[in-house]
Amino acid sequence: MIFRILIKHIRQKVELSEHEATLLKTFFIQKKLGKKQYLLREGEICNHLTFVSRGILKSFMSDEKGQDRISLFAFEGWWISDFNSFINREKAILNIDAIEDSELLLISFENYERLTLTIPVMDRYFRILYQNSLVTKDRRLMVSNKSTAEEKYLSLVRTHPEIAKRIPHTLIASYLGLSPETVSRIRKKLLFQ
Repeated sequence: MIFRILIKHIRQKVELSEHEATLLKTFFIQKKLGKKQYLLREGEICNHLTFVSRGILKSFMSDEKGQDRISLFAFEGWWISDFNSFINREKAILNIDAIEDSELLLISFENYERLTLTIPVMDRYFRILYQNSLVTKDRRLMVSNKSTAEEKYLSLVRTHPEIAKRIPHTLIASYLGLSPETVSRIRKKLLFQ
């Protein structure tokens, strides 16, 4: 059950045979994370790429005032990690925790390397993910730099409608770089339009 979403996600990007899908499962470990439970803390080495099968995770940094600055929400079918820490084996600068009770699939650095050699199509799958991630980050930066607060919020909920339903507005505000009061005001305004 937990692998079904991962295999579906992979097959949306590349062709994966039944044999490869069965073999793929041997490279991952399963993990459950409770709400507000950490997967990774700043300063640790990120030892896994994590696929979210159920739930929502967030990655964030804390600023000098202790305010969390969210960089990513990861829903079902998304990957999350401190990628620099994972690839370069350096200390993580991100924290990752669960917004909801979550079921995860984790692949270690060693298994990631072995997986891409054992099932070559997975190398293409990950390349497609990295390309899409770069495009998304570029687009987010452009929207952030040239948009009003309302435009930022609308862009986010158009792209990811589940966000407004499943994530508290205070976390959405942190992700958008806005105050919680601003996000509340925008949400109220949109309700009455």
